[in-house]
Amino acid sequence: MQIFIDTADTEALAALIPTGMVDGVTTNPSLIAKSGRKIADAITEICAMVDGPVSAEAVATDYEGMLAEGRFLRELAPNVVVKLPLTENGLRACRTLSEEGTPVNVTLCFSATQALLAAKSGAAFISPFIGRLDDNGADGMELIREIRTIYDNYGYDTQILAASARTALHVKDAALVGADCATIPPTVFKAMYRHVLTDVGLQAFLDDWAKTGQSIL
Repeated sequence: MQIFIDTADTEALAALIPTGMVDGVTTNPSLIAKSGRKIADAITEICAMVDGPVSAEAVATDYEGMLAEGRFLRELAPNVVVKLPLTENGLRACRTLSEEGTPVNVTLCFSATQALLAAKSGAAFISPFIGRLDDNGADGMELIREIRTIYDNYGYDTQILAASARTALHVKDAALVGADCATIPPTVFKAMYRHVLTDVGLQAFLDDWAKTGQSIL
């Protein structure tokens, strides 16, 4: 599974890149606004930091506006993926941009039929929001399962990007049901390392080693 970091905070991202486990980055208008930076500056810097795909979202809601913004964002760096909402205009723009060679991440997906339309529109990624579905009493993982089955049935190349992941458990479950990628905030990435028994076991080893009075070097 590919792990993307959901952030526009370049300092937080810089701290995670040395792990070698950051496959890409996703951003959205809310994250850009929180960063306080101009979108072009933030996206250009992030794209220079990672080799993988960086999702940059258009904010226009009309077809022509989405095309104009998508083409502008794509020109910022070769690894930009244009992010568009799962609306009728969004899918129209997805098809046009995809035919032009621009990869598109279709976001705000909440149903399997939406995901089917996104794949038919040429989306490179589909982003089902599992956390928001859970918040509203639905099963986000069941949606991932449904999309996986549909895409496998028909050989669609669109990658399933589990979004709105709130916990390390979300990441685990998404991997089990066949998501291609998960996008997570830095806090969840760090939580994936942790387990209380790891901490206890390490401390026991260190305590026993200290009693020997030895050093390895």
